[in-house]
Amino acid sequence: MSPGTAGKDATGPLLLGVRHHGPGSARAVRAALDAARPAAVLIEGPPEGDALLPLAADPGMRPPVALLAHAADDPGRAAFWPLADFSPEWTAIRWAQERDLPVRFIDLPAAHSLAVPESGEGAGEEAGEEAGEGAGAVRLDPLAVLAETAGYEDPERWWEDVVEHRGGAGPATDPLAVFEALGEAMGALREAYGAGGHHRDLVREAYMRQRMRAARREFGDAYAVVCGAWHVPALRAKTTAAADKALLTGLPKVKVETTWVPWTHRRLARAGGYGAGITSPGWYAHLFAARDRPVERWLTKVAGLLREEDRQVSPAHVIEAVRLADTLAAMRGRPEPGLTETLEAVRAVMCDGSDIPLALIEDRLVVGDVLGEVPDAAPVVPLQRDLTRQQRSLRLKSEAQDREMELDLRKDTDAAKSLLLHRLRLLGIDWGVPTASRGSTGTFRETWRLRWEPELAVRVAEAGIWGTTVLGAATAKAEADAAGAAELGEVTALAERCLLAGLSGALPAVLRALADRAALDTDVAGLAKALPALARSLRYGDVRGTDAAALATVAAGLAERICVALPPACAAGLDADAAEELRGHVDGVHGAIGLLDAEGLRERWAAVLRTLAGRDTVPGLIRGRAARLLLDDGRLPPEETARLMGLSLSPACAPADAAGWIEGFAGGASGGGTLLVHDERLLGLIDAWLVSVPKRAFVDVLPLLRRTFGGYESGVRRSLGELVRRGPGRAPADAGAGAAPAGFGPELDPVRADAVVDLVHLLLAGARR
Repeated sequence: MSPGTAGKDATGPLLLGVRHHGPGSARAVRAALDAARPAAVLIEGPPEGDALLPLAADPGMRPPVALLAHAADDPGRAAFWPLADFSPEWTAIRWAQERDLPVRFIDLPAAHSLAVPESGEGAGEEAGEEAGEGAGAVRLDPLAVLAETAGYEDPERWWEDVVEHRGGAGPATDPLAVFEALGEAMGALREAYGAGGHHRDLVREAYMRQRMRAARREFGDAYAVVCGAWHVPALRAKTTAAADKALLTGLPKVKVETTWVPWTHRRLARAGGYGAGITSPGWYAHLFAARDRPVERWLTKVAGLLREEDRQVSPAHVIEAVRLADTLAAMRGRPEPGLTETLEAVRAVMCDGSDIPLALIEDRLVVGDVLGEVPDAAPVVPLQRDLTRQQRSLRLKSEAQDREMELDLRKDTDAAKSLLLHRLRLLGIDWGVPTASRGSTGTFRETWRLRWEPELAVRVAEAGIWGTTVLGAATAKAEADAAGAAELGEVTALAERCLLAGLSGALPAVLRALADRAALDTDVAGLAKALPALARSLRYGDVRGTDAAALATVAAGLAERICVALPPACAAGLDADAAEELRGHVDGVHGAIGLLDAEGLRERWAAVLRTLAGRDTVPGLIRGRAARLLLDDGRLPPEETARLMGLSLSPACAPADAAGWIEGFAGGASGGGTLLVHDERLLGLIDAWLVSVPKRAFVDVLPLLRRTFGGYESGVRRSLGELVRRGPGRAPADAGAGAAPAGFGPELDPVRADAVVDLVHLLLAGARR
C-alpha cells in the first residue's frame, strides 16, 4: 500500500469505514482490499471470536449467522454480532481467508461489555455501546445528520444513493475514494459533536487503538481495519498508549463463552428490535447477489410471489413496472431505482393500487425469512448437541417462518415430536406453541405452530444448567419448579405438563409437592383452580402412554376438600366479582369431577350443588348455576327447577340477585337459550318476573340481562322473541287447539330420533379418543 493511497493517512494503516450491513459497502470493501493488498485484516468485533473465525470458511457455514457471546455463569447475559452475505465485515473475513491472511477482531472484549449490567444484543457497535449508556443520553445518528446536510429527509435513501447503489469500482474509479469521503465527513461530525452521546465508544476506541498498535508491531502499516465509519476519526487520532490504557483500567470483567448461531433476515430488520438493523435485508441481499439488472430481477421475483398467491401477473406487468421504476428514479434525480421506486411501481402496476398484496411483498421479499446455517464443528453446550441430534432423528428442521404441524399421537414418531416440544416448553424454549387442532377435538391429535428465533440459542444455553440432554434437563427443571412453586395451581399445572412431556422421573417430586400444598391450602378457590388440570391428566394421560395413576389419590382428596369447603365459601357475603370468580370455579370443578372415577364422588358433588341451589345466603349467580348443572345431569326434576326459579324471581328477592340467578342458570355456553325455547314454563317465569321489575331497578339489572341473552345465537334469540311476542304457553294464532310451538312437534318422533343415533355414537367415540 502506497503512503498516499486514499483511505489512509501518510503513515497509517488502511481504514475502511462502513455501515455494518449494506451491499454497496461490502462490494466497496472487497474492491478496496483488492487494490490495497494488506498483509492482515482487523475487524470490528469481540476478540473472543478469533478462535471461531476459521469456521467462516467451512462449507457448512451459510449466512446470515451471528457471533454469540454470553457470560459463562449466566447465559442470559448475551450479545450477538450478526453477519450477512452483504455485511462488509463478512466480506473482509472471507477475502482474508481466501488468501490465507491473518484476520482478527479488535473491538472491546465481550468479557468487559457483558460485565456491565443490562448489556444488550447488538452487532459490534451496538453490543458494546448500549452498555453503560445513560437512559437519558441523547445519541447522535451520524447518517441522519449527513443526509440532512445533503438535503435528504430520509437517511436510508441518502445512504442508498451514495453507497448502496454503487455497482463497484470501475476502471477509472478510485476504489478507496468513498472511504476517504466518509472518513472526512465523520471527522467533521466528531469535531462538532464529540462522542455524540456514544460515550461507551471512547473506551471501545481506546481498545481498538491498542490492538492496532499490536498489529503495527507485527505487520508495520500493511494492514487494513474494517469498522463502523463513525470510529474512523478516533482510530486516526494521535493518542498515547498511556492515555488509552488509563481509559481501560479497572473495567469489570466476566468469563464468557462464544459460538456461531444461525440468524435470520427478519432479525436483521430494524423492526425486529436489533439496534444496528436495516429496514430491508431481503432487498439488500438481492442487490448484493444480482450484479447486473437488479431491478429487473427483483420485479421478476415479485411477479413470481404474486403468481403463487393466485394473482394475475404477466411478463408485460414486469416490463411496465421496470419502466415506471426507471421513470420515477429519473424524475427524482436518483442514480437508479431504489426500493421506494420499485415498490411504488409494483403497487401501481401489479397490485392495482392496493396495499394488501404490497404488504405481502414487503414481508416475504423486502424483509424475508432466510435462516442461516452453522456447521456442526461450532462449539455448543451439550444440551444443544442433544437437541440437534433429536431434531435430525425426528426430521424437525429449524425454520424462520411460521409453520403449522399436526401430530397424531398414536404414531410413534409424532408422539416423540410432541414429547420433545413439550419438554422444550418446560425449559422455556418456545420453539413450538400448541394451537387449537383443526377438524378434531380428540386427545390423540395436537397442532403446533413452529418458528425458530435466533434468541432460542440463548435459551438453550441457559437451560444447559439443568442437564446435558433435553430429557434430563426438563426433569431437573420440573423438580426445581415443583419445589419452588408458591401456589397449588402452579404445581397441578406442572404435573399436567410433566405428563404431556413424558417426564415420569419428575412425577414423584411433583406429586410430593402437590400433596404437601394440597394439605396446607385452605383457599377453596386455589383448590378449585387446581383440580381441572389433575382431572385432565388422569383422563388423558394414557393417550401418550404415561402412567397417571399416581395422581388419582391426590385428585380424589382434593375433590373431597372442595366438596366440604365450597358451600361455606359461597355463603360468605361475596361481592359481584367474587361471585363471578367462584361461578367459574364451580363450572371447572363440575367438569373435572365428571372425568374422575372415584367411588361416590359424583353423588357427593351433586349434594353440594343441591345445597348451593337451595341456600338463600348463596349469591343468585351461583344458585342459578348450581340449579342448571343439576338439571343438565338429570338430578333436578323440571318441577323442582321451576320451583327454585319461582322462589329466586319472587318479588321478595332483590332484582339484582334475581338477574344474577338468571345469568347463572341461562347464561354462558351451556345451551340456556335452547332450554328456554323448549321449556316455555321456565321462559314464562322469567318473562313474568321481567315485566314486574320496577323501572328504577330495571335500569340496574339490564346489563346483566343483556350479557345473558346477548350471547345466544341469532336463531335462538329469534325463537325466544317469537315465543315472548305471543306469550309463553300460547299457540300461534293460526294453529289449532293443542298445536305445538312453531318449529316443534307435539311429542318426540322416535323414527327421526333413531336416525341420528349412529352419528351421535360416532361423535362420542371420537371425543373419547
